[in-house]
Amino acid sequence: MIAFEQVTKCYASGQEALSEVSFSIKTGEMAFVTGHSGAGKSTLLKLMMLIERPTKGHILINDVAVDGFSHRQIPLLRRKFGIVHQNHQLLSDRSVFDNVALPLIIAGFAPRDVGRRVRAALDKVNLLSKEKQLPEMLSGGEQQRVGIARAVVNKPAFLIADEPTGNLDPELSTQIMQIFQDFNDVGVTVLVATHDLALLARMPHRSLTLREGKLIGSGLPSSSMHHSSAQPHDADQPFVQVDI
Repeated sequence: MIAFEQVTKCYASGQEALSEVSFSIKTGEMAFVTGHSGAGKSTLLKLMMLIERPTKGHILINDVAVDGFSHRQIPLLRRKFGIVHQNHQLLSDRSVFDNVALPLIIAGFAPRDVGRRVRAALDKVNLLSKEKQLPEMLSGGEQQRVGIARAVVNKPAFLIADEPTGNLDPELSTQIMQIFQDFNDVGVTVLVATHDLALLARMPHRSLTLREGKLIGSGLPSSSMHHSSAQPHDADQPFVQVDI
């Protein structure tokens, strides 16, 4: 569960990026954050992972108030999140396999476990056959899928995406959204920031709408949504929910 309680974020310049924002996302839910450029979407995502700290209010992850975490506690929090960026942020001189393996290597996983997890993640995004290729040999959609594999390889409880389809055409955008849906179907909590209203109209999920830092709408989830009851796979599966 992710909850914001009257969260405000002000910068030293005086800019108020978020103003008294309150919402909650249930465990196993898939939801969207939308709004114009500069509405506060990216700030909201950064606050969740304590890349930024709130000026006022509280942020709760699985009922734990994390806004007061020390610097030593922050890495433990961030391990619960998989992050997908708009521009992939892949290392151009490393293979697809090595790009996906990077979070596991940093975390100190054994080589055997790295190989098993990386190939499971690549298989989930249908790129197992491209593990030896360099990113520049892939299409834009394939590069984004590598970014998703890297985000989920560490079995995160939460998958967060910041404008993941911003550089893709509608068909590829739909494919990427289906991948997020697939992870949500096995119990991963998914939050996607996007301004693609056409894409949102096709997705049966709740949208949090920001305008100039204020939350102005929180559409109800579709009655067909069943993902909050999805059960995570066991420890031998590539993706599971992890309590903080």
